[in-house]
Amino acid sequence: MSRWLGAALALCVLAGGAARAEPVTLHGLTFSDELGGFEIRGVSGSGTLADPFVLVEEIFDQEPAIMVIRGMSHRFGNRIRSHHEIGFAMTKIVHNRTEQAWSLFNIELRELIDYYSPFGDGLSFGQATDAGRPFVSDRFGDLIETREPYDGLQFIDGQVRPGESASMSFVVTDTTPRWEFFLVQTRDSPLAMR
Repeated sequence: MSRWLGAALALCVLAGGAARAEPVTLHGLTFSDELGGFEIRGVSGSGTLADPFVLVEEIFDQEPAIMVIRGMSHRFGNRIRSHHEIGFAMTKIVHNRTEQAWSLFNIELRELIDYYSPFGDGLSFGQATDAGRPFVSDRFGDLIETREPYDGLQFIDGQVRPGESASMSFVVTDTTPRWEFFLVQTRDSPLAMR
């Protein structure tokens, strides 16, 4: 019995200390927390500007929280009516279950987990369109958008303390859709608490 308990605890530590939720498929897209660092608690919406996908997440680790999204195809279509082959609107509601406050929140798109997403891959946060802009957050007052050498959003000028939540709204588009891509989420903590 104690050998089984020790193995179970080791598996929990290796898995980031928390169980993973089952992937959620909605309107042809599948959202997964299988790479760890966070857990998806709910998904709703249809991906349009009026009815964005709303993902409720709990981040419990300081490591990157990497969401896997599958199902991008011509069949899925463009739900934000931009010039891209594929497009959808997303709002993330993120609960801070770590022990550190966040002073900024980074979101980066990647087609391949180990490489930045350059301009030529077609994946972006709605590059060259006004659809869904400006990107907003209820806890961060400003945004820095990076288009090269990678596709990133950095929500700044705010703070999310442990136990608090933040929402962030943006669009994702692709001109040459890839079935699977990644949303890499990282947070930074302030040097001193006020």
